[in-house]
Amino acid sequence: MSEWLPLLLVCLLGLGAGVLGGVIGFGTTIMLMPPLVHVYGPIQTVPIIALIAIVANLARVGLWWRSIDWRVCAIYGATSVPAVVLGAHTLVRFNARLIELLLGGFLLLMIPARRWLRRQDFRLHLWHMALVGAAIGYLTGLVASTGALNTPFFLAFGLLKGAYIGTEAASSLALFLAKGAAFQQLGIIDASATARGLLIGAFVLAGSTLSKRFVLKLPESRFVQLMEGVMLVSGLSILGMAWQG
Repeated sequence: MSEWLPLLLVCLLGLGAGVLGGVIGFGTTIMLMPPLVHVYGPIQTVPIIALIAIVANLARVGLWWRSIDWRVCAIYGATSVPAVVLGAHTLVRFNARLIELLLGGFLLLMIPARRWLRRQDFRLHLWHMALVGAAIGYLTGLVASTGALNTPFFLAFGLLKGAYIGTEAASSLALFLAKGAAFQQLGIIDASATARGLLIGAFVLAGSTLSKRFVLKLPESRFVQLMEGVMLVSGLSILGMAWQG
């Protein structure tokens, strides 16, 4: 019973995280990272998060299928998929506490990084997405989630709301499928991690289906506040666990 209660609580949190991620285009895995690290440890959390991300992005692709820019997905995926495999192979060389510090610090650094990128007000061309894919692909192999860092680049290309959410999800889906395959090859994903990831992912999927009605009603200012609030709380929580360890 002691093992099932934390899993049930994470599943219920996954329901809310699915709604949040479906509204702002990311945040599902960021919200789930602290409790998963606390219950299963950082090494197991990264592959579980990868499985959850696959399910969450599948849901968003299904919801926004007609709005997806498949050219961006192809260019982004061409460089991000091999880069994420390289990042995953780098990850297995790190110790558990270092991974916690990396996860927490990365989330906190994304807040000023996003603000700086937004202030630049630059526009990306299609070939720029290949460079973005390579950099974010490698980072995604190292940390559990980089969806928040994707946001300014996809918006700078001119993708908005449903087009942004669907295109980012389709691009990330290829990324996390490659990451999951790399973890499987490296022996990080076992049967228990797969079962947990898919179970939590089912709750995330249910939450994602409820999100579409909120997307067009959310003001941009509230969108940014919600996004940065999730990153701040999650980053501090993970750094707190690393400090205590």
